[in-house]
Amino acid sequence: MAEPKEDDFLDSIEDAENEESLIDITEIDGGAAEIDALRAERDAMKDKFMRALADAENARKRADKDRKEAENYGGSRLARDLLPVYDNMKRAINAAEDLKSEAHDALIEGVELTMRELLNVFKKHGIEPITPKVGDRFDPKVHQAMFEAPLPGTRAGDIIDVSVEGFYLHDRLLRPAQVGVSSTPA
Repeated sequence: MAEPKEDDFLDSIEDAENEESLIDITEIDGGAAEIDALRAERDAMKDKFMRALADAENARKRADKDRKEAENYGGSRLARDLLPVYDNMKRAINAAEDLKSEAHDALIEGVELTMRELLNVFKKHGIEPITPKVGDRFDPKVHQAMFEAPLPGTRAGDIIDVSVEGFYLHDRLLRPAQVGVSSTPA
């Protein structure tokens, strides 16, 4: 048998290693740069995705808030327009108390029943009356001073007359109570 040449064998191994190392270095350098670029692109996409997810969540919360607000306060114009009806019915009941007679009893009862039904509808839709009493302290957050007058036996800032009741629509002031306030110095 013929013996193989050791030199040729070693030469081909060395050539292969040199060739392989050149390829690996260029592949690694090019691959590392490509991997870095892909990682940067992935991180940018992840950042965009997280921002889009946060925007979608914020939009959902805003829509829920707007929906609840529209549900609670969407009828505020109608409610505000119904308040004079309440005021007129209350005046009618107060005026009818002076005319107590059997002829008027049925009419008075009908107006009172209508007033109770109106109050029930108000309550159903979150409209609550503000009913200050004479002697209560004036609160500018819920009262509107219609006049100021000195009245003996009162302190300055006491309510001395209630002209018109106020109303809340849920937690918002729909109309302040219109009151007269004492200006008597303490």
